Amino acid sequence: MSEVPNLEERAAALDAVDELGKLREQFVLDDGTVYLDGNSLGALPSSVPGRVADVVEREWGRLRIRSWTESGWWTAPERIGDRIAPIVGAAAGQIVVGDSTSVNVFKALVGAVRLSGGPDAGRDEILVDSSTFPTDGYIAESAARMTGCTLRPTAPADIPGAVGPRTAAVLVNHVDYRTGRLHDLPGITAAVRAAGALAVWDLCHSAGALPVGLDEHGVDLAVGCTYKFLNGGPGSPAYLYVAERHQAVFDSPLPGWNSHAEPFGMRPGYAPADGALRGRVGTPDILSMLALEESLKVWDGVSVAAVREKSLALTDFFLECVAAHVPAGRVASVTPEVHAERGSQVALRCDGAAAVMDELIARGVVGDFRAPDVLRFGFTPLYVGFAEVERAARVLGEVLAR
Repeated sequence: MSEVPNLEERAAALDAVDELGKLREQFVLDDGTVYLDGNSLGALPSSVPGRVADVVEREWGRLRIRSWTESGWWTAPERIGDRIAPIVGAAAGQIVVGDSTSVNVFKALVGAVRLSGGPDAGRDEILVDSSTFPTDGYIAESAARMTGCTLRPTAPADIPGAVGPRTAAVLVNHVDYRTGRLHDLPGITAAVRAAGALAVWDLCHSAGALPVGLDEHGVDLAVGCTYKFLNGGPGSPAYLYVAERHQAVFDSPLPGWNSHAEPFGMRPGYAPADGALRGRVGTPDILSMLALEESLKVWDGVSVAAVREKSLALTDFFLECVAAHVPAGRVASVTPEVHAERGSQVALRCDGAAAVMDELIARGVVGDFRAPDVLRFGFTPLYVGFAEVERAARVLGEVLAR
């Protein structure tokens, strides 16, 4: 453990000039706890309980069925999608909110294979990020079976050299959920599209933490959850992005009455709606949907570039504090040091990691554990401060010194 003086003073100085620091007051947080698990579940925005109460008591309780029109329930999926769009670098009209991330991965991946022409066009393979979140892998395997494709797990860095004329679609996580490694979305997307395939990105660990640039980089389809850095609440609905150029022919494998061109026509034959609405399926979950809409108000006037700048500063400072406070050799970072390869978390390999995290949580530092030996800390720039980061590293050092 090396001595680095005045870390607490430096943290206080950094907090004093933090332009995003004032946003913390918009969240329900305990000053006695350092919450570094926003990459699993974001903190509660303080305006959400009142909004949910109004939805339950007035919109549902008094207006009842009238709220589908009078309260805007029916248009919520695309309206909220347009709120998310600027956070992930998309123009309006390309994102629809609803269902879970898993369901949207299925829609996007099967839809991508169909857009490519699939096996009938000689495109009979799907590449999937070999380090992917398990659900994405399960769904990719099922999608491959259903579409007559072969599934090829491939390391993200190897994808540009692996795509070819037989590739229909590629599914990649923007940020690795274990290590916090940020993958090269622009480069991989360009390589996939140059091969005539479609790029599908999972943004669960990047949306709300760093610039994504879906439109700028020509992404075909993308999905993401809203309960991490977007703070939408436990199980809040996910979203599906379908680039405008694909919308007229996007063929969802889950056609439901909500995506029908005439949803109240009750016709036996399916005719898809125009635009991103093709990504809708069934009746939306209004309570969680409108809680999400309220939570997204904290983003009003917030620059994603500023969020990214603070995220990198927080993770840099945390790694510096860990080096100062933690006994040498007790932890090793598996998160890249290079900014261009780092998301908004730090993952530390540590013997006895599960027990260490339990002790950290007991002492008011909340991160999480990933088997077999990773301590994972997420940094949400909208409400995490530098003094908290220093305290977290100091407590980690105390626990490991024992």
